[in-house]
Amino acid sequence: MFDLISIGNISIDLFFRGDSLTFKDNRFQLAVGGKYFANQFHTSIGGGGANVAVGAAKYNLKTAVLGAIGNNPFKKMVVQMLQAHNVSTDLCPIEDDYFNLSCILLTDKGERSIIHYSTPHRNILRKAISIKHLIETEILYLGNLPDVSLTERELALSMCRKNNILTVVNLGVDDCRRPKNQLESFLKKVDVLIVNGHEFAELVKAQYQDIHFKENVVEWYVPHLKDKIIIITEGKNGSFGYAAGKVYHQKAIEVKKIVDTTGAGDAYTAGFIAEYFKMADIEKAMEGGTIYASKILTKVGAN
Repeated sequence: MFDLISIGNISIDLFFRGDSLTFKDNRFQLAVGGKYFANQFHTSIGGGGANVAVGAAKYNLKTAVLGAIGNNPFKKMVVQMLQAHNVSTDLCPIEDDYFNLSCILLTDKGERSIIHYSTPHRNILRKAISIKHLIETEILYLGNLPDVSLTERELALSMCRKNNILTVVNLGVDDCRRPKNQLESFLKKVDVLIVNGHEFAELVKAQYQDIHFKENVVEWYVPHLKDKIIIITEGKNGSFGYAAGKVYHQKAIEVKKIVDTTGAGDAYTAGFIAEYFKMADIEKAMEGGTIYASKILTKVGAN
């Protein structure tokens, strides 16, 4: 029995930082045909599914990740890194000809550009639903999986609802841009929805600058979700929570030096889940998410 099963991507992240990687006007300046030498290199596990599982494990939750692992030269590295973080890989399907890699260029201020490749893995939940252990958990986290059909993701949520499993869901911008009627049935089966401010704007089809997050934006824009817990992260402006007609605000923690912003959103989610699992207190969970995200900002890598 697990405390948390995290469904989502698992990747190998390769980080590069160096004086030759010049950065100007919010862009790295790389010439076609150029060759650049990094002063620093770092390898770590990444991907939303892995990041949330690893983060929750740091809070002593018994966690498993469910995501495709490629049967390629990186397989051993992925499994060893996850197991080193006390995350079970027992539920992970091993896929031939599957790769999930990110090359991340970092500035001295922690800004980054990511070159990412992932083999589409549309069948991951179809395989997961056939695994009896999927329902042997207290919480199921469903990360950003735009390649997986909403129908398959909804089946997983329905299974959880029948077995009284708390579901926490992240929707990325691609899903949030879907027509509202496509998401209505799916969102009804979600217990906790976590998105950032721009994703929420896409979800409700409103201009981001017109949304006043300190007000009850759930009742204003999506009243049919007022029985859910909605968490909206807003970077340096902190995070906002909405539940049972109440609005919660958690201030961001000021970090003296941001080393790398990669995975900060996943870290917030992991901290939120871990604290909510222990206390079922939204304010404490938001505080926990903020604390863990601030720690991730001070180091290279999402874990």
